[in-house]
Amino acid sequence: MTMHRTGEPTAPPAEDIRAPTLIGSVQRALRLLEAVGSHTHGATAKQLARSAGLPLGTAYHLLRTLTHEGYLRRDDGRFYFGASVDGICRADTRQSECTDLRGRLARLRDELGAAVYHAVYEDGEVRMVEVFSGPAQPAVEEWADFRSTAHAHAVGLCLLSQLGTEERLDHLSRHRSAALTPSTVGDRRAVLRRLDAVRPTVPVLERQEYALGAVCAAVPITVGSVVATVAISLPVEQGDRLGPAAVRLRRLVGAMFPAFVGDARVRAAAPPLLAFLARTDVVVPMGQEVATGDLDQELADILSTTGHENAG
Repeated sequence: MTMHRTGEPTAPPAEDIRAPTLIGSVQRALRLLEAVGSHTHGATAKQLARSAGLPLGTAYHLLRTLTHEGYLRRDDGRFYFGASVDGICRADTRQSECTDLRGRLARLRDELGAAVYHAVYEDGEVRMVEVFSGPAQPAVEEWADFRSTAHAHAVGLCLLSQLGTEERLDHLSRHRSAALTPSTVGDRRAVLRRLDAVRPTVPVLERQEYALGAVCAAVPITVGSVVATVAISLPVEQGDRLGPAAVRLRRLVGAMFPAFVGDARVRAAAPPLLAFLARTDVVVPMGQEVATGDLDQELADILSTTGHENAG
Protein backbone atom coordinates (compact mmCIF):
# COMPACT_ATOMS: atom_id res chain seq x y z
CA MET A 1 0.00 0.00 0.00
CA THR A 2 1.36 3.42 -0.95
CA MET A 3 0.85 6.66 0.96
CA HIS A 4 0.27 10.23 -0.20
CA ARG A 5 2.56 12.80 1.34
CA THR A 6 -0.44 13.82 3.49
CA GLY A 7 -0.35 10.37 5.09
CA GLU A 8 -3.59 9.16 3.55
CA PRO A 9 -3.51 5.60 2.16
CA THR A 10 -4.25 5.00 -1.49
CA ALA A 11 -5.96 1.99 -3.04
CA PRO A 12 -3.57 -0.80 -4.02
CA PRO A 13 -2.63 -1.05 -7.69
CA ALA A 14 -4.93 -3.23 -9.78
CA GLU A 15 -2.15 -5.75 -10.35
CA ASP A 16 -1.92 -6.36 -6.56
CA ILE A 17 -5.51 -7.60 -6.44
CA ARG A 18 -5.35 -11.32 -7.12
CA ALA A 19 -8.16 -13.81 -7.35
CA PRO A 20 -8.06 -16.59 -4.72
CA THR A 21 -6.43 -19.83 -5.77
CA LEU A 22 -9.15 -22.42 -6.38
CA ILE A 23 -8.61 -26.12 -7.06
CA GLY A 24 -10.82 -27.09 -9.97
CA SER A 25 -10.87 -30.81 -9.19
CA VAL A 26 -12.07 -30.12 -5.66
CA GLN A 27 -14.83 -27.88 -6.97
CA ARG A 28 -15.93 -30.59 -9.41
CA ALA A 29 -15.94 -33.23 -6.68
CA LEU A 30 -18.09 -31.00 -4.49
CA ARG A 31 -20.53 -30.48 -7.35
CA LEU A 32 -20.83 -34.25 -7.63
CA LEU A 33 -21.52 -34.61 -3.91
CA GLU A 34 -24.20 -31.94 -4.19
CA ALA A 35 -25.68 -33.85 -7.11
CA VAL A 36 -25.77 -37.08 -5.09
CA GLY A 37 -27.59 -35.22 -2.32
CA SER A 38 -30.27 -34.08 -4.74
CA HIS A 39 -31.15 -37.69 -5.65
CA THR A 40 -32.95 -39.29 -2.71
CA HIS A 41 -32.79 -42.79 -4.18
CA GLY A 42 -29.27 -42.61 -5.58
CA ALA A 43 -28.20 -41.82 -9.12
CA THR A 44 -26.14 -43.29 -11.93
CA ALA A 45 -22.86 -41.80 -13.12
CA LYS A 46 -24.56 -40.39 -16.19
CA GLN A 47 -27.26 -38.70 -14.10
CA LEU A 48 -24.69 -37.22 -11.76
CA ALA A 49 -22.47 -35.99 -14.58
CA ARG A 50 -25.46 -34.28 -16.17
CA SER A 51 -26.59 -32.74 -12.83
CA ALA A 52 -23.07 -31.49 -12.08
CA GLY A 53 -22.44 -30.26 -15.61
CA LEU A 54 -19.35 -32.44 -16.02
CA PRO A 55 -18.03 -34.60 -18.87
CA LEU A 56 -18.86 -38.25 -18.24
CA GLY A 57 -15.20 -39.29 -18.20
CA THR A 58 -14.34 -36.67 -15.56
CA ALA A 59 -17.34 -37.70 -13.50
CA TYR A 60 -16.27 -41.37 -13.60
CA HIS A 61 -12.78 -40.55 -12.31
CA LEU A 62 -14.10 -38.38 -9.48
CA LEU A 63 -16.81 -40.86 -8.52
CA ARG A 64 -14.23 -43.67 -8.24
CA THR A 65 -12.05 -41.48 -6.02
CA LEU A 66 -14.94 -40.40 -3.80
CA THR A 67 -16.07 -44.01 -3.47
CA HIS A 68 -12.56 -45.19 -2.62
CA GLU A 69 -12.32 -42.54 0.13
CA GLY A 70 -15.68 -43.52 1.59
CA TYR A 71 -17.58 -40.36 0.68
CA LEU A 72 -19.76 -42.33 -1.71
CA ARG A 73 -20.84 -45.93 -2.01
CA ARG A 74 -22.03 -47.72 -5.12
CA ASP A 75 -24.94 -50.12 -5.05
CA ASP A 76 -26.46 -51.69 -8.17
CA GLY A 77 -24.96 -49.04 -10.42
CA ARG A 78 -26.22 -46.11 -8.35
CA PHE A 79 -24.23 -43.82 -6.06
CA TYR A 80 -25.21 -42.86 -2.50
CA PHE A 81 -23.52 -40.95 0.32
CA GLY A 82 -20.94 -43.07 2.15
CA ALA A 83 -19.78 -43.39 5.74
CA SER A 84 -17.32 -40.49 5.49
CA VAL A 85 -20.16 -38.08 4.73
CA ASP A 86 -22.08 -39.49 7.68
CA GLY A 87 -19.05 -38.73 9.84
CA ILE A 88 -19.01 -35.12 8.66
CA CYS A 89 -22.71 -34.80 9.46
CA ARG A 90 -22.19 -36.21 12.95
CA ALA A 91 -19.29 -33.82 13.54
CA ASP A 92 -21.46 -30.90 12.44
CA THR A 93 -24.19 -32.05 14.82
CA ARG A 94 -21.70 -32.32 17.68
CA GLN A 95 -20.38 -28.83 16.98
CA SER A 96 -23.91 -27.46 16.96
CA GLU A 97 -24.69 -29.26 20.21
CA CYS A 98 -21.50 -27.88 21.77
CA THR A 99 -22.45 -24.34 20.81
CA ASP A 100 -25.95 -24.91 22.18
CA LEU A 101 -24.51 -26.32 25.42
CA ARG A 102 -22.32 -23.25 25.93
CA GLY A 103 -25.34 -21.01 25.50
CA ARG A 104 -27.31 -23.04 28.03
CA LEU A 105 -24.53 -22.93 30.59
CA ALA A 106 -24.22 -19.17 30.18
CA ARG A 107 -27.95 -18.86 30.82
CA LEU A 108 -27.54 -21.14 33.81
CA ARG A 109 -24.99 -18.68 35.23
CA ASP A 110 -27.47 -15.83 34.89
CA GLU A 111 -30.42 -17.80 36.27
CA LEU A 112 -28.57 -19.05 39.34
CA GLY A 113 -26.57 -15.88 39.90
CA ALA A 114 -23.39 -17.93 40.26
CA ALA A 115 -20.27 -18.75 38.28
CA VAL A 116 -20.73 -22.03 36.38
CA TYR A 117 -18.04 -24.62 35.62
CA HIS A 118 -18.10 -27.51 33.15
CA ALA A 119 -15.41 -30.12 33.73
CA VAL A 120 -14.62 -33.67 32.66
CA TYR A 121 -12.30 -36.47 33.72
CA GLU A 122 -10.22 -37.55 30.72
CA ASP A 123 -7.07 -39.65 30.43
CA GLY A 124 -6.64 -39.79 34.18
CA GLU A 125 -6.88 -36.03 34.74
CA VAL A 126 -9.41 -33.39 35.71
CA ARG A 127 -9.96 -31.04 32.79
CA MET A 128 -11.85 -27.79 33.13
CA VAL A 129 -13.73 -27.41 29.84
CA GLU A 130 -15.17 -23.95 30.36
CA VAL A 131 -15.96 -21.40 33.05
CA PHE A 132 -18.91 -19.04 32.74
CA SER A 133 -18.54 -16.03 35.01
CA GLY A 134 -19.27 -12.33 35.02
CA PRO A 135 -18.95 -9.18 37.12
CA ALA A 136 -21.83 -10.29 39.31
CA GLN A 137 -20.79 -13.97 39.25
CA PRO A 138 -17.04 -14.03 39.91
CA ALA A 139 -15.21 -17.30 39.33
CA VAL A 140 -12.91 -18.87 41.89
CA GLU A 141 -9.31 -17.99 41.07
CA GLU A 142 -7.22 -21.05 40.19
CA TRP A 143 -4.46 -20.34 42.65
CA ALA A 144 -3.52 -24.03 42.86
CA ASP A 145 -3.70 -26.33 39.82
CA PHE A 146 -7.24 -27.73 39.61
CA ARG A 147 -5.84 -30.98 38.19
CA SER A 148 -3.70 -31.76 41.21
CA THR A 149 -6.15 -30.54 43.87
CA ALA A 150 -9.24 -32.56 42.97
CA HIS A 151 -9.53 -33.73 46.59
CA ALA A 152 -10.17 -30.16 47.72
CA HIS A 153 -12.82 -28.75 45.39
CA ALA A 154 -16.38 -29.75 44.51
CA VAL A 155 -15.54 -30.23 40.82
CA GLY A 156 -12.76 -32.72 41.56
CA LEU A 157 -14.63 -34.54 44.32
CA CYS A 158 -17.64 -34.95 42.07
CA LEU A 159 -15.52 -36.33 39.23
CA LEU A 160 -13.50 -38.67 41.45
CA SER A 161 -16.70 -39.99 43.04
CA GLN A 162 -17.77 -41.26 39.62
CA LEU A 163 -14.63 -43.39 39.21
CA GLY A 164 -14.01 -46.91 40.36
CA THR A 165 -11.86 -47.65 43.40
CA GLU A 166 -8.70 -48.43 41.40
CA GLU A 167 -9.01 -45.26 39.35
CA ARG A 168 -9.45 -43.17 42.50
CA LEU A 169 -6.39 -44.75 44.09
CA ASP A 170 -4.38 -44.19 40.93
CA HIS A 171 -5.37 -40.52 40.79
CA LEU A 172 -4.57 -39.89 44.44
CA SER A 173 -1.24 -41.69 44.10
CA ARG A 174 -0.26 -39.27 41.31
CA HIS A 175 -1.78 -36.19 42.95
CA ARG A 176 -1.25 -36.45 46.67
CA SER A 177 -3.88 -34.79 48.82
CA ALA A 178 -2.73 -31.85 50.91
CA ALA A 179 -4.36 -29.19 53.06
CA LEU A 180 -4.91 -26.01 51.05
CA THR A 181 -6.99 -24.19 53.67
CA PRO A 182 -7.91 -24.90 57.31
CA SER A 183 -11.07 -26.60 56.01
CA THR A 184 -9.39 -28.97 53.53
CA VAL A 185 -9.54 -32.70 54.21
CA GLY A 186 -6.00 -33.69 53.33
CA ASP A 187 -5.80 -37.22 54.72
CA ARG A 188 -5.96 -39.72 51.87
CA ARG A 189 -8.04 -42.27 53.75
CA ALA A 190 -10.51 -39.57 54.78
CA VAL A 191 -10.76 -38.42 51.16
CA LEU A 192 -11.52 -41.97 50.03
CA ARG A 193 -14.22 -42.29 52.70
CA ARG A 194 -15.79 -39.06 51.49
CA LEU A 195 -15.81 -40.32 47.92
CA ASP A 196 -17.41 -43.60 49.00
CA ALA A 197 -20.20 -41.64 50.71
CA VAL A 198 -21.16 -39.72 47.56
CA ARG A 199 -24.33 -40.91 45.84
CA PRO A 200 -25.10 -40.29 42.14
CA THR A 201 -28.38 -38.63 43.13
CA VAL A 202 -26.81 -36.06 45.46
CA PRO A 203 -24.87 -32.86 44.64
CA VAL A 204 -21.42 -32.49 46.19
CA LEU A 205 -20.95 -29.43 48.41
CA GLU A 206 -17.64 -27.86 49.40
CA ARG A 207 -17.10 -24.86 51.66
CA GLN A 208 -13.77 -23.02 51.58
CA GLU A 209 -11.74 -26.21 51.14
CA TYR A 210 -10.01 -25.10 47.94
CA ALA A 211 -10.10 -21.33 48.36
CA LEU A 212 -10.99 -19.12 51.28
CA GLY A 213 -14.02 -16.99 50.57
CA ALA A 214 -15.74 -19.41 48.18
CA VAL A 215 -18.35 -22.18 48.51
CA CYS A 216 -19.15 -24.61 45.69
CA ALA A 217 -21.57 -27.31 44.60
CA ALA A 218 -21.23 -29.85 41.78
CA VAL A 219 -23.60 -32.33 40.17
CA PRO A 220 -22.41 -35.49 38.36
CA ILE A 221 -22.93 -36.46 34.74
CA THR A 222 -22.03 -40.13 34.30
CA VAL A 223 -23.24 -42.19 31.36
CA GLY A 224 -21.14 -44.87 29.72
CA SER A 225 -17.60 -43.55 29.36
CA VAL A 226 -18.60 -39.92 29.99
CA VAL A 227 -17.42 -38.63 33.39
CA ALA A 228 -18.34 -34.98 33.75
CA THR A 229 -19.76 -32.42 36.11
CA VAL A 230 -21.36 -29.00 36.19
CA ALA A 231 -20.61 -26.91 39.24
CA ILE A 232 -21.31 -23.48 40.68
CA SER A 233 -19.47 -21.22 43.10
CA LEU A 234 -20.63 -18.40 45.33
CA PRO A 235 -18.85 -15.93 47.61
CA VAL A 236 -18.86 -17.21 51.18
CA GLU A 237 -21.04 -14.26 52.14
CA GLN A 238 -23.78 -15.89 50.05
CA GLY A 239 -23.20 -19.32 51.54
CA ASP A 240 -26.81 -19.63 52.65
CA ARG A 241 -27.78 -19.75 48.95
CA LEU A 242 -25.61 -22.77 48.20
CA GLY A 243 -28.07 -25.52 49.20
CA PRO A 244 -31.09 -24.14 47.32
CA ALA A 245 -28.89 -23.25 44.33
CA ALA A 246 -27.50 -26.80 44.27
CA VAL A 247 -31.02 -28.23 44.19
CA ARG A 248 -31.94 -25.99 41.27
CA LEU A 249 -28.62 -26.71 39.54
CA ARG A 250 -29.34 -30.41 39.71
CA ARG A 251 -32.78 -30.01 38.21
CA LEU A 252 -31.64 -27.67 35.43
CA VAL A 253 -28.64 -29.81 34.52
CA GLY A 254 -30.94 -32.82 34.42
CA ALA A 255 -32.98 -31.06 31.76
CA MET A 256 -29.77 -30.43 29.79
CA PHE A 257 -28.46 -33.96 30.37
CA PRO A 258 -28.57 -35.31 26.77
CA ALA A 259 -26.60 -32.32 25.45
CA PHE A 260 -23.54 -33.33 27.47
CA VAL A 261 -23.12 -36.70 25.80
CA GLY A 262 -24.58 -36.30 22.31
CA ASP A 263 -25.77 -39.90 22.07
CA ALA A 264 -29.15 -40.87 20.65
CA ARG A 265 -29.51 -43.74 23.11
CA VAL A 266 -28.93 -41.36 26.04
CA ARG A 267 -31.54 -38.98 24.62
CA ALA A 268 -34.02 -41.82 24.84
CA ALA A 269 -33.33 -42.06 28.59
CA ALA A 270 -34.03 -38.37 29.20
CA PRO A 271 -37.78 -38.53 30.08
CA PRO A 272 -37.50 -41.23 32.81
CA LEU A 273 -34.25 -39.67 34.01
CA LEU A 274 -35.86 -36.25 34.45
CA ALA A 275 -38.79 -37.79 36.29
CA PHE A 276 -36.32 -39.55 38.58
CA LEU A 277 -34.43 -36.32 39.28
CA ALA A 278 -37.64 -34.46 40.07
CA ARG A 279 -38.51 -37.04 42.72
CA THR A 280 -35.12 -37.12 44.42
CA ASP A 281 -34.15 -33.48 44.98
CA VAL A 282 -31.97 -33.52 48.07
CA VAL A 283 -28.69 -31.92 49.07
CA VAL A 284 -26.42 -33.52 51.66
CA PRO A 285 -23.06 -32.03 52.70
CA MET A 286 -19.98 -34.12 52.03
CA GLY A 287 -19.34 -36.66 54.78
CA GLN A 288 -22.93 -36.78 56.01
CA GLU A 289 -24.71 -40.09 55.52
CA VAL A 290 -28.07 -40.27 53.78
CA ALA A 291 -30.47 -43.18 53.33
CA THR A 292 -30.86 -43.68 49.60
CA GLY A 293 -32.65 -47.05 49.61
CA ASP A 294 -32.96 -48.37 46.08
CA LEU A 295 -32.37 -45.01 44.37
CA ASP A 296 -28.93 -45.97 43.09
CA GLN A 297 -30.29 -49.17 41.55
CA GLU A 298 -33.24 -47.31 40.04
CA LEU A 299 -30.89 -44.82 38.39
CA ALA A 300 -28.68 -47.63 37.08
CA ASP A 301 -31.74 -49.36 35.64
CA ILE A 302 -32.82 -46.19 33.81
CA LEU A 303 -29.39 -45.76 32.25
CA SER A 304 -28.92 -49.44 31.41
CA THR A 305 -32.14 -49.50 29.39
CA THR A 306 -30.30 -47.42 26.77
CA GLY A 307 -27.29 -49.70 26.62
CA HIS A 308 -25.12 -47.71 29.06
CA GLU A 309 -23.91 -48.54 32.53
CA ASN A 310 -23.37 -45.95 35.22
CA ALA A 311 -19.66 -45.90 35.95
CA GLY A 312 -19.96 -44.13 39.32
